[in-house]
Amino acid sequence: MASIHVGPDDRQIVMSEAETILAASLREGIPHAYACGGRARCSVCRISVEEGLEFCSPRSKGECVVAERLKLTPETRLACQTKITGNVKLRRLVIDDDDVEFTRGIAAGPRPASIGEEKNLAILFADVRGFTALSERMSPYDVIYFLNRYFHLTSRVIESYGGYVDNYMGDGLMALFGHDEAPDAAFRAVSAGLTMLEEVEKRSKHFNELYGVSVRIGIGIHLGNVVVGTIGAGERQRMTAIGDAVNFASRIESANKKYGTQLLISNEVHRRIADRIVIGRRIRNVAIEGKTGHHVLYEAKGLRGAGDE
Repeated sequence: MASIHVGPDDRQIVMSEAETILAASLREGIPHAYACGGRARCSVCRISVEEGLEFCSPRSKGECVVAERLKLTPETRLACQTKITGNVKLRRLVIDDDDVEFTRGIAAGPRPASIGEEKNLAILFADVRGFTALSERMSPYDVIYFLNRYFHLTSRVIESYGGYVDNYMGDGLMALFGHDEAPDAAFRAVSAGLTMLEEVEKRSKHFNELYGVSVRIGIGIHLGNVVVGTIGAGERQRMTAIGDAVNFASRIESANKKYGTQLLISNEVHRRIADRIVIGRRIRNVAIEGKTGHHVLYEAKGLRGAGDE
């Protein structure tokens, strides 16, 4: 059996040809971090092969993609993809005390195998329209009252459709659907969004009587792959979703301002549930900040009932 010498830990590990370097490191309690579940979707488990590169397995298809994107040198490999047939000396690219402490914390946790998990989720962003102008007419105490009541209302709706609020951002929120592996994440997200609009409309008279303003919200929904993981430190850690799909959903919500709509969904969402929702407008050639090309967005107006054609 072959072995690897792991630096800076100065550890010698015997491993089989069927075992990856990452698996061997974790088996021996070496604080070797990775973020994608060992699927060559990230570069956190990178190692530098100092001796014995000829005994390392060729790069997998996934590793080739990462290596090309990051312009990795031949001796820089992904531990999650690399197996060996002879003795190898390598160095983990986790070299300072903060990183070591961080990875040891991961290894000691309930799920030492990963600091992130890839999921396909429906992402909903909601924002109060004209909140700056609205808040100028209120005292700070009234602003807090309004936001707490609004968030209580919308969070209750989101949870009733199987979603959960991932984050509150000023007068906006981000909610996720599908984290529990339940089907119809896109449909549940759109259903929640439509219900949120209805509930806010029902209470608009109350807020108008209190503050002399009409309250409207904008909602954007997208379906895509994200990485769900823990961010923060100590007791302030929380789970959140990160990825291009999250940014895209946020940009869709912002597009409501330009097009005078209240609930816009992406083409990915529309493709999943087109036969179950009522579409008001199909908006072509939409330029999304931070995204190349042009996109198609749909204005969701309601759910199809038995009498809809």
